[in-house]
Amino acid sequence: MIAASQKDDALLADISASFNHRNGFRLWWLGQSGFLLQWRGKHLLFDPYLSDSLTKKYAETDKPHVRMSERAIDPARLDFLDIVTSSHNHTDHLDADTLRPILDANPDIKLVIPEANRAFVAERLGCDVNFPIGMNDSFIKDIGDFRFYGIPAAHNMVERDNLGQCKFMGYVVEFGNYRVYHSGDTLWFNGLEDLLMPYAVDVAMLPINGNRPERRVAGNLSAGEAAQLGKEIGAGCVIPHHYHLFEFNTEEPEAFEKEAHSFGTPHQVLRIGENYSVS
Repeated sequence: MIAASQKDDALLADISASFNHRNGFRLWWLGQSGFLLQWRGKHLLFDPYLSDSLTKKYAETDKPHVRMSERAIDPARLDFLDIVTSSHNHTDHLDADTLRPILDANPDIKLVIPEANRAFVAERLGCDVNFPIGMNDSFIKDIGDFRFYGIPAAHNMVERDNLGQCKFMGYVVEFGNYRVYHSGDTLWFNGLEDLLMPYAVDVAMLPINGNRPERRVAGNLSAGEAAQLGKEIGAGCVIPHHYHLFEFNTEEPEAFEKEAHSFGTPHQVLRIGENYSVS
């Protein structure tokens, strides 16, 4: 089991220590595609998966989800959140065992989802169908102190419902003078770099586990593609994600680091619970 850099009490202490920091922002990687963003005392949580629901679900199947890394924290302890996102309906991005405790602990929280997934999300989480805030690739929405821009994602294709709304999404989020991009799960589809370049994001959070049909799951950017995409869009820093959770569907971050050096892509690899600061 890969040890977290910080977890539980130590992680909460680190988050609390910079709660009222007025300069820049901070990101903590919580495993898989989960990131906690802190800015001026506000907290946005991207796509958390903080349970063992998939390990339990697939334990007696031919596709066991054997966990590789320690869990960062019990989601019920994250009782200071303003916004939480889901980029699509796969359980490692829309996990009831993670999100229900978070919603219970944060009565005023906002939940951001692809609009196409509204009915599915409400059923899985047992929430009112009108509770989530829906996004599409044409939407710009101000949610508290954060402005959200919808970006299509291809997992493995840019899939839309019968109203033309994206089922898989990424989000560019703007706050103060900063912008970050959380990709969700995506391949590099035609035109993705053109959509992202105008935002000049300070941080791009990109998957690196690749697209391998033998895994029998939808794929993502490879380590090399993540490094190249980050360079082409002019990201201030690329932080990789979607690795070291399940043995059958991972990549080594060293492969991404090698590619990032090759492309000259600014980057930072985090351990679970570790933070990255922009000031």
